[in-house]
Amino acid sequence: MMNIAVIGTGYVGLVSGVCLASKGHKITCFDSDEITIKLLQEGKSPIHENGLTELMLESAKNISFKILNSSTESSLKDFDAIIVAVGTPTLEGKMDLSQIQSVAIIIGRMLKRSKKYISLILKSTVLPGTTDTFFRNIIENESGKKLGQFGLGMNPEFLREGNAVNDFLSPDRIVLGYEDLGTLNILKKIYQPWNCEKVELNTRSAEMMKYVNNSLLATLISSVNEYANIARELGEIDFKKVMHGVHLDNRWSPLLNENGIKIFPEILEYLKPGCGFGGSCFPKDIKALSTLAKETSIKPTIIDSVIEVNEGQPNCIVRMLENRVEDLSNKRLLILGLAFKPETDDVRESVSIKLINLLDEKVLSISAHDPVANENAKKFINPSANVNFVDKWEHELNKADIIIIATKWSVYKSINELSNSLSEKVIFDARSMLDSNKFEKVNYLSVD
Repeated sequence: MMNIAVIGTGYVGLVSGVCLASKGHKITCFDSDEITIKLLQEGKSPIHENGLTELMLESAKNISFKILNSSTESSLKDFDAIIVAVGTPTLEGKMDLSQIQSVAIIIGRMLKRSKKYISLILKSTVLPGTTDTFFRNIIENESGKKLGQFGLGMNPEFLREGNAVNDFLSPDRIVLGYEDLGTLNILKKIYQPWNCEKVELNTRSAEMMKYVNNSLLATLISSVNEYANIARELGEIDFKKVMHGVHLDNRWSPLLNENGIKIFPEILEYLKPGCGFGGSCFPKDIKALSTLAKETSIKPTIIDSVIEVNEGQPNCIVRMLENRVEDLSNKRLLILGLAFKPETDDVRESVSIKLINLLDEKVLSISAHDPVANENAKKFINPSANVNFVDKWEHELNKADIIIIATKWSVYKSINELSNSLSEKVIFDARSMLDSNKFEKVNYLSVD
């Protein structure tokens, strides 16, 4: 068992802290937001994440929550490792490291008075070179110590919101980035309970791995959306069957089940047309990587194209709607799904929010629903927008002229059984989750 501090209780920090505590480590989570800490101390999670609250309550004896401020310095001195998992948003294409800077100052001042070797491990997504230059320089300047007197590591996360707890407890791999052998040994001890491949490499390589991973997945999404848009313009192309045939290629799907039927790997979910990608990772990560590349001699042509296609997808959906509906101005719109993906309440870079802001002045009225994200969505909608957030989406179906399924929540599949009563509606299945054969009499639209 190790005594570990986790600074930051967002999706990454809180999930990491709770999961590490569930494996027997003694965890103290710090955050500067007093409301968040109060909720956590009451055993309530401030974020919607499957299984998180239950696991937090099960691990209560191994985890505690405290406020982070300038007086925290002294309380950090007894930990074996400090994991930093604060936000690194992208502003105008550049990564905002202000939260990391603030935390590094607090840690550095603590180290100045401490005689103990402590490993400082970044878990926040940061560009290559951040850990061993920016973060390290602040620590050394504030502490008066050099690397070796403290440890330095990078332990990137590969958590999918909505499945983060399972991803942490059953990972594909664990990346152990280190600048000194002491930190490598501590990382090995932290993750000793996990039986999976552990990739050992320097911190820059660990940082780069996270960006390559996310950028490649984002590239698949934008690529298939562009192919679908081209096919739609050409006409008379059944793009759903096109992609089904592509998915059957043995290079994508080499495995068969016991009945000789293809097993489709999860990667193929990224090769299905949709609204584009959103959330806290993909958009900011690829923009930050593009900006970094432009500071070198490399022109990031592919990355910039991925960004361009994704940012244009909401406008593409609006154009499809305008081409099908003669006059939107007297139509009542119902948008189903506000989170950027199902099983989360995260609305950052959500396509639904972009659609609402684009369509607000084009339609008569907008109603919106999400199983868990209504309140978060309100913060991102234009204040002047006339949007009615509803709790009972089923009651709104008959009132609406146009229904857009924007997030793939399983609850919306029940619309399949209501097809007869929706024959006069325009249904835009932007996530391809309905059975199109059931909507022969309906003005049915899809992205594929």
